[in-house]
Amino acid sequence: MTPNALATTAIPPVPLSVEGASVLHQMMRFRREAWRVLPEAAQAEILAEATQLLTAWEVPAEGRQSAVFSMLGHKGDLMFIHFRRSFEELDQAQLELARLRLGDYLEPTTSYLSIVELGIYESSSKVYGALIDKGIQPFSEEWKREIETTLDRHRAAMAPRLWPEVPPAKYACFYPMDRRRGEAKNWYEESLADRQRMMDKHGQIGRRYAGEVKQIISGSIGLDDWEWGVDLFSEDPAIFKRLIYEMRFDEVSAVYALFGSFYVGVRVPAAELAGVL
Repeated sequence: MTPNALATTAIPPVPLSVEGASVLHQMMRFRREAWRVLPEAAQAEILAEATQLLTAWEVPAEGRQSAVFSMLGHKGDLMFIHFRRSFEELDQAQLELARLRLGDYLEPTTSYLSIVELGIYESSSKVYGALIDKGIQPFSEEWKREIETTLDRHRAAMAPRLWPEVPPAKYACFYPMDRRRGEAKNWYEESLADRQRMMDKHGQIGRRYAGEVKQIISGSIGLDDWEWGVDLFSEDPAIFKRLIYEMRFDEVSAVYALFGSFYVGVRVPAAELAGVL
């Protein structure tokens, strides 16, 4: 590549990211009226079958795990959070749950499909710049090989975060979100450098709550109705309010963020499912 061509080569606007676990949230309403007319013996059999499956799913197994939460409010009664190695495994989990006799008494209210995602803003600019300095044409085969090598290093270093366990915290808060695009502000028209600057500042707020809340971000562009899903886990639900409220004053949230519905639940160990139902 000639010096003139190199000077006019634009840094790609899309930040690098690495993906891990496939994630499915299922929000269900429990058909209590139909459940109440069942004989106690039938209820016990149904619960025993469901408890056996859910107990097995509670155990982390190389990025595979499920957890159940008793939802607060009118949006549903139970929230199932599934982490799996692939969409095929998510599909299998969804089918296995539906095949349970308990599934006859669970009515879906909504769901959310996504993939655990870690954005690499800082490395993106450095990697893109280094490749352009070498004279490598963006999106060429050589460029793609170099990018994949970089991503492989990040996948290895970030494996625990890409394939997380469901935190054992008592409370969970899930919500989907978008970055604003159109009207007067458009996140996707900002430069990569400006987005990196804003995300760095945004991340500083989250890091201040590191000992109080566990956050798992999953990407859903092209997979569901919003662009990202956010899971927060904590022993104190008031932390959800404090963290999200503080982030409202950050530029990323104040100017560019749009939020969907919030779903909050209390963790229910499989062995205690009967007490909830």
